[in-house]
Amino acid sequence: MMSRRDNIREKVLSRIQVDEQTGCWIWTGPTSGTEGRGAGYPRMSLGGQTVAVHIVMWTNEHGYIPGKKELDHVCRNRLCVRPHPAHLEMVTRKRNAIRREQAKRAIFYEEAI
Repeated sequence: MMSRRDNIREKVLSRIQVDEQTGCWIWTGPTSGTEGRGAGYPRMSLGGQTVAVHIVMWTNEHGYIPGKKELDHVCRNRLCVRPHPAHLEMVTRKRNAIRREQAKRAIFYEEAI
């Protein structure tokens, strides 16, 4: 009999596609839509609740996320659900905001060149 953790992992992995170039595990299932604060993040049903897939994968593989922490997509791909330090990292909200702004500036700079 499979553990709950194994069942969750299997459910998530059945809906991903590996990007060979970046190593990202790209979610192919439903997302939170295109508008609002949490727009574009992978969503799935788990235990009758709609949950963020990257958070499910992180907690399934690494454990609880404390209240003052959140996950940063280090790879900058919202559809990535790979619970690996090169893709997801637990950081403070402030650190996440700083990184998000740095990424926006980098994109703006690249487009201006």
